[in-house]
Amino acid sequence: MIYFINFGMPDHKSGIEHAELKRIKLFEKYQTPCQLVVRDWNRTLHMTANAAGVDDEHLLSMFDYFQEASHVLPKRVTVSDLDLGLKNLVITEESDRSRYLVTRPNKKLVARVNYDNSQAKQVISTELFDGYNNLYRVDLYDARGFCSLRQWYTPDNKIGSEEWLTPTGKSVLRTFYKYDLQNKLVKTSWILRDKNHEVHTFDNLDQLFEYFLNRINEKGNNVFVLDRSLLADGALTRLKRPAYTVMHLHNSQAGDAQDPMNSIVNNNYEYALANLDRYSAVVSATKRQTADVIKRFDPKCKMFTIPVGIVSDETFNAKPVLEKDRTFGKVIAVARIAHEKRLDDLVKAIAIVKQEIPEVTLDIYGYADPSNDYGEKRKVIETIAKMGLDDSVKLKGYKSELAPVLDKAQIFGLTSRMEGFNLAIMEAISHGVVGVTYDVNYGPNDIVINEQNGAVVSYGDYRALAQAMIKLFKDPKLMQQMSTGAYTSSKRYSSENVWRAWQALFDDAKQTLKGDVFK
Repeated sequence: MIYFINFGMPDHKSGIEHAELKRIKLFEKYQTPCQLVVRDWNRTLHMTANAAGVDDEHLLSMFDYFQEASHVLPKRVTVSDLDLGLKNLVITEESDRSRYLVTRPNKKLVARVNYDNSQAKQVISTELFDGYNNLYRVDLYDARGFCSLRQWYTPDNKIGSEEWLTPTGKSVLRTFYKYDLQNKLVKTSWILRDKNHEVHTFDNLDQLFEYFLNRINEKGNNVFVLDRSLLADGALTRLKRPAYTVMHLHNSQAGDAQDPMNSIVNNNYEYALANLDRYSAVVSATKRQTADVIKRFDPKCKMFTIPVGIVSDETFNAKPVLEKDRTFGKVIAVARIAHEKRLDDLVKAIAIVKQEIPEVTLDIYGYADPSNDYGEKRKVIETIAKMGLDDSVKLKGYKSELAPVLDKAQIFGLTSRMEGFNLAIMEAISHGVVGVTYDVNYGPNDIVINEQNGAVVSYGDYRALAQAMIKLFKDPKLMQQMSTGAYTSSKRYSSENVWRAWQALFDDAKQTLKGDVFK
């Protein structure tokens, strides 16, 4: 089996999740078995994964595995289905808070039952109170309709322990909370009762996850692709049975991507880069990054270049949208509103463009990084106000379906400090949107080919970025030429081309393991 390792499949996805989704579809097309391995517990995991196109056959959650809940028939659980162990209870709804209050006849609180109003009042959790009105337990329900996690509270209203249950109510996994040296309450002492009725203890979640990876690799000859490095970078070097382990670089290996030979390494890859030869292979998304990793680290493991983006056949077969049918002056950006995306530079560039192209507008699609109390979003909003662009620049939020937006836009702007590939600009050129980007490692300066499908300007020079946009807007013939070039250049990312790259890795895995890796 081929496993892709990540922490989850959230509703708001980063580039890594989008890359995994495209990869799963690619592997399905070529009838190659694979599963997304998820480490973290999340009550809505199956809901969000299924909505994204990952069915239960392609999803393997560590918690599901131990909870015997990988395949559960969903059912609706409402407040009337709950057995709280008492009779003659009074149920009062607080619809404004999406919950019910359950009380004894003497009005003493027994429970608060929280529900999901968007899912026909499906129970999310129950908060249980003792006869002295103390919260003593919270039951969290999997969205498929069973109590999955119980949190037991201490007298000072802190979580003291947690236990995970099977759909039949059997306790299989438990952890306890203790104060660390910084007086912070942390999980410790994980206790697992597995299917073999054996009891295992672990100091932390990392150790539990390593045990899980060894469990699913009991027969060996699996391929593990690590998409989130810190989840299992050490665990994959300590598997007890033979496996083909792949470190996937989704971002720059260097702390300063513009100085890949001399800057400190990206701390997310610190262990992996120090132990490269303990992996079977390393994958990066561009030839430029592959060459830089080889030059600096001289790895003995195999190196593969495999784009993380795949343009669908449906997109290739769609009729190209001509520039005359697009919205004149429309610039878009698709990115998290985060420090590394440097979107305030793009806003500054638009301010310059507007002086000569009054019709120019910028729409930014993406969720805001909550770091520093959403500091980067506040910075972008302040820049918009300072430049007097409130009517021209809009923050559109996260949007999962962008094809209609891309078919109307003329330019995709990118001002990042570093990238690993950038799926968004690849998808933009596949819809004929002209790319205008900083010369930033890695991805944008490979996806955008200067004077063929857009413009690559000096790193950090937002004035040059603005001039490149002005030149395109003032020359409709050039804009159309670049748009046509965008459509053509995106064929590098066809499913056939990307699959060919994966096939080279699988051939090496078969040779290394001397057996079938597609069981």
